[in-house]
Amino acid sequence: MAKTKSSRLKAFWRWCKRIFITLFIASLLYTIICRWLMPPIILTQTGSLISGYGLKRDYVSWDEISPDVKLAAMASEDQLFPDHSGFDWTAIQQSLQPNPKKKNKIRGAGASTISQQTAKNVFLWQGEGVMRYVRKLPEAYFTKLIEWIWGKKRILEVYLNTIEMGKGIYGIEAASQAYFHKPAKKLSREEAAMIIACLPNPKVYTVKPASRFVAWKSKWILRQMHNIEDDPDVQKLMK
Repeated sequence: MAKTKSSRLKAFWRWCKRIFITLFIASLLYTIICRWLMPPIILTQTGSLISGYGLKRDYVSWDEISPDVKLAAMASEDQLFPDHSGFDWTAIQQSLQPNPKKKNKIRGAGASTISQQTAKNVFLWQGEGVMRYVRKLPEAYFTKLIEWIWGKKRILEVYLNTIEMGKGIYGIEAASQAYFHKPAKKLSREEAAMIIACLPNPKVYTVKPASRFVAWKSKWILRQMHNIEDDPDVQKLMK
């Protein structure tokens, strides 16, 4: 009986090992493929179709995105993007500090970098609650993977092509056409800031007509763009 249980346990662990190795190889190969090709579809886009919002997207290359869009994204979402290795540890630490206004509560999780958001958008799922914490380990894995394999320019390019920017609108080209009827390459600084301003909740914070939040946040983004645009590392990611 003891031998039978031992054999079953060994077989179980061999099966787990094979599954782990298979998943690792598959994730590595898919990440390498996405170094050159845009992901064919992501879970949030599938969810948009199922929810009835439709799917508007048009992937464009790095050179077809206005430098102001790249600057606006970094200014709003991750000002340390050119310098960190995927994680903003200071922001993560601050997000875990107790909130004095809410006893036993932690601060809002505003610590996600552009790299983390891209990993989540392309390889994983959205959502809060328990699923958010289930997602954290694979999110960290894919974040490091794209930092190593893709590099900063590719991460920012994929981010701007896959992020949700309105109901059923994914990527900067689709957003630019929907809101301003022009290609993403020709967006002005103010237009770029308005689109990026909707990112916290693009289904609620509308670009056209501009919601109160977008009107305020876009002005804040413009100030931040001015503050960081002279940084040599930022300039490299705008070209």
